[in-house]
Amino acid sequence: MRIKYEELYETFLKILKSRGLSDNNAEKTAEVFAKNSLDGVYSHGINRFPRIISYLDHGSIDADAVAECEMQMGAMERWNGHRGIGPLNAKLAMDRACELAKQYGIGVVALGNNNHWMRGGSYGWQAADQGCIGICWSNTAPNMPAWGAKDCHLGNNPLILAVPRSNGQHVVVDCAITQFSYGKLEETRLKGQQLPVPGGYNKAGELTTDPGEIEESGRALPMGYWKGSGISMLLDLIGTVLTAQNSVAKVGTFQDEIGLTQIMIAMDPSKANSFAQTDAIVNEILADVKSSEPVKEGGEIRYPGEREYKVRTENMEQGIPVIDEVWETVQSLLK
Repeated sequence: MRIKYEELYETFLKILKSRGLSDNNAEKTAEVFAKNSLDGVYSHGINRFPRIISYLDHGSIDADAVAECEMQMGAMERWNGHRGIGPLNAKLAMDRACELAKQYGIGVVALGNNNHWMRGGSYGWQAADQGCIGICWSNTAPNMPAWGAKDCHLGNNPLILAVPRSNGQHVVVDCAITQFSYGKLEETRLKGQQLPVPGGYNKAGELTTDPGEIEESGRALPMGYWKGSGISMLLDLIGTVLTAQNSVAKVGTFQDEIGLTQIMIAMDPSKANSFAQTDAIVNEILADVKSSEPVKEGGEIRYPGEREYKVRTENMEQGIPVIDEVWETVQSLLK
């Protein structure tokens, strides 16, 4: 089925208000989940919404807490999220990183003790909308094995890189360090589909394209094998050092995936280039890549972020695809 954006937003809003969120926080949080769904990131939109409500219901998320700056060091600041609403705190942190970038050319906000920020790409788009190059990442609970290991001591720590274009069609990479995020595994399983390539191991230690088997084993495959393993480790190290807060290992001792560490970096290219010059550089590179010969006849070469822009337009016109089972679960949360 397809649900209109406005109906999805209003449903989220009613549920959040029923959990005691202020009007302002409920509106902003509902917008995050509705927009993620609008852009086709259902795994961190409507599919993830019931889990966040469960966290609110048993107190893992403090609905009234707001992130605050604890230390200022010129172009870099350290913030504490106080385990508030993850996406709202993350948005505040990236806005501040962009403010610092406008002043210094670069801004870094190390946000510790926050909750899940949902779709990491949101903050890349956010930086790019303000004319900034954005780099950000979060750690997670331990849900990925180090290369050569059986048990999980690393996170699938999502990494986002964004480059702005003046027409709003920014270039944005948003990727978990596992071959597929756990949200994508869940979405694929709910659709009754297989993964296009192996995404992890089953309980017998065999590579598989079955998302349910990977969820059951908890052994998602690092992207790039040992390279992904190393990148995950370094992202966690850098984030924990800059925030002095919770590592992947520490997050793993909590009841839920809470108290996460996130890094927001913004760089202002207008300090060195005109907007036209930056556009020209980006457009030239994209045009060269898109001129590649497709492997399949009639195939299309897309740049990162291009799909989201097209899906957003389609979903706004036709409605957002929603799995029946998920929609029933969301509606059951109305009080």
